[in-house]
Amino acid sequence: MKYKVVVDFTDKETKHIYRTNDKYPVKGRTKKARIEELISHNNMRGHPLICVVKEVEEVKNG
Repeated sequence: MKYKVVVDFTDKETKHIYRTNDKYPVKGRTKKARIEELISHNNMRGHPLICVVKEVEEVKNG
């Protein structure tokens, strides 16, 4: 799954600064628990900081 930043924040674990519309994580993988924290209200800011990016399947003609 892919994630997008919806609110600017500094990741408390990596200290990376994320800006709105950035890809999350910037590189590599992250723990499922961290994703769940950032996607919910259960974080230090009290509101979601990232969201799931819906992937559109490409339809092949032919």
